[in-house]
Amino acid sequence: MLAFVKCFSLKRTKHPRGYEDPHVLASETPFTVNEIEALHDLYKKLSTSIIDDGLIHKEEFLLALFRNSSMQNLFADRVFYMFDRKRNGVIEFGEFVRSLSIFHPYTPEHEKSAFMFKLFDLHGTGFIEPHEVLVGNYLKKMVGALLGETDLELSEESIEAIVEQTMLEVDTNKDGKIDEEEWRELVAKNPSILKNMTLPYLKEVTLAFPSFVLDSEVDD
Repeated sequence: MLAFVKCFSLKRTKHPRGYEDPHVLASETPFTVNEIEALHDLYKKLSTSIIDDGLIHKEEFLLALFRNSSMQNLFADRVFYMFDRKRNGVIEFGEFVRSLSIFHPYTPEHEKSAFMFKLFDLHGTGFIEPHEVLVGNYLKKMVGALLGETDLELSEESIEAIVEQTMLEVDTNKDGKIDEEEWRELVAKNPSILKNMTLPYLKEVTLAFPSFVLDSEVDD
């Protein structure tokens, strides 16, 4: 019997580091088991694009996201940080699926909103501090990118004024920062804020899954 067990163990498929059972991941996300298996094929391609160790490193993530493995971009850094849930400098398969599920069309808006709040909460304090230089610059660039989709052309000073006025209106308790409740109220009044938090093609993930490349208009 012992010999049989050893023989069976040797024949089992050896999964790479960070691998998780598709059935477990399917129970925690909007993805089906078949879709998660397709995502694993995508994950394997990404995790071997630069360093062949079965894990997605930051350079590989940037290469997939922006076609550039060495770019310096606050948005890219924050998204990688959000995907790297274990904070160990790499993205494991389970982290990849769970984080990607945030962008699924069937994921509730309150989860997308919470994810975006954490994206802006640079120091993990539970607040967005709009007067901090880095956040202010990022918000200005995001507003500029949004205005770039329209025919409206504004100077950098005008964009900065819009951002400052918006933050003043959002900060209802006037403590100089945005808490989660104030953020939820902002999103409720401006649902378009979550527009880029949904990737329609995630509803049909197959082995012919499209290249995982998202074009960001927010450059450093």
